[in-house]
Amino acid sequence: MPSKLSLYNGALKVLGERKLASLTENREPRYELDDVYDNEMIDRVLQQGQWNFAARTAELSASLTISPEFGYQYAFAKGDDFIRTMGIWSDALKKQPLTDYEDEAKTWFAALDVIYVSYVSNDSQFGGDFSLWPANFTEYVEHYLAYKVAPRLTGLDSDSTILEGKVKRRLKDARATDAMESPSKKAPRGSWSMSRHGYRSGDRGNRNQLIG
Repeated sequence: MPSKLSLYNGALKVLGERKLASLTENREPRYELDDVYDNEMIDRVLQQGQWNFAARTAELSASLTISPEFGYQYAFAKGDDFIRTMGIWSDALKKQPLTDYEDEAKTWFAALDVIYVSYVSNDSQFGGDFSLWPANFTEYVEHYLAYKVAPRLTGLDSDSTILEGKVKRRLKDARATDAMESPSKKAPRGSWSMSRHGYRSGDRGNRNQLIG
């Protein structure tokens, strides 16, 4: 299972740099990697795919606190673990895709008062759980970290283009492998607050970057 330290050392290996002994080591590479990691790194890499290992599904009832002034009658707040939408359906078995809806910032709007949403989650039991990360996704994250710190640690300019290409190839490989995998379990039919692992809703906007 990867860890924060193993991700750091994987990135340093890509750059040909000496690995860290711990996350408290007083060296520039650790500080540079901390800066990237703390800048919503996990959210940024999860946003790059519709990852099965990070997928979460919930039944949403219309918000009682958001009243649309026009357009669709019902509003649905995105959870605070939301990263990106994977699909929206009108039925619990996900047989009828819902195409008649709007996605605005932290809210979905629809003509139905109940919808079923699958999304990439950064929750600690979904995308934020390192033990769920496939090996090639971990490798992508290591190359992403390396790409982000390379200019400050190695002074790479022209070579950074090569490194960017490696990051994109690792991302492509991770997406391809993930696309062949099926979710390990079906989503339960509870409410939004009773979706998998007792989730309670909140808000988070989406992100749109290739290399964050």
